Amino acid sequence: METALYLLPVTLGETPIERVLPSYNKEIILNIKYFIVEDVRSARRFLKKVDASVDINSLTFYELNKHTLPEAISDYLRPLADGHSMGVISEAGCPAVADPGADVVAIAQRKRLKVVPLVGPSSIILSVMGAGFNGQNFAFNGYLPIDPAERARRLKELENRVYQENQTQLFIETPYRNQKLMEEILHVCRPQTRLCIAANITCEGEYIQTRTVKEWKGHLPDLNKIPCIFLIYK
Repeated sequence: METALYLLPVTLGETPIERVLPSYNKEIILNIKYFIVEDVRSARRFLKKVDASVDINSLTFYELNKHTLPEAISDYLRPLADGHSMGVISEAGCPAVADPGADVVAIAQRKRLKVVPLVGPSSIILSVMGAGFNGQNFAFNGYLPIDPAERARRLKELENRVYQENQTQLFIETPYRNQKLMEEILHVCRPQTRLCIAANITCEGEYIQTRTVKEWKGHLPDLNKIPCIFLIYK
């Protein structure tokens, strides 16, 4: 196996590994002893899910999240510089996409260290696939502002971009605020604007539906506390 920084996707929920990750990923994972992870506990659970025989105590974990000091991140790559492959594991989906793992990948690239992304589920890509929107020009905008007035203004900005640039707009919300966000979209956006609601992607109870804002009124699903991604297009 070539020495590199391997970006290791994980499941988006309690989906069986074999449904969303190729067997090649397991081969790579079992040959790595150093991991950069968003959360050590969930990373350990994921590795045990990949192979129950994994000796967790023989592995080294470096935690990378919003609390990690920037100067500490560069030191995490020392094993890689010394010739040992390393793996990056996110909380869900693909590392370094809307994820703190991007910081360590940027450092690896600056240091001319080899980076190898592996195949796995991405809620962003899968929702674009399932929405029926423009898949050649789209933007993921992360979380919208919490303040109601600022959020309404941001929604109008994104909707205007849809019509002016033919660009699909994606965004997310903290799961317990899903219902409130959906109601705001129906209040703020044009009746003819299409909204795709994608929830529990690749998991049990997966829900991906596209309708116009007008058609959604009175028919919103109950997706409180369920991971969702929202897309709008014309």
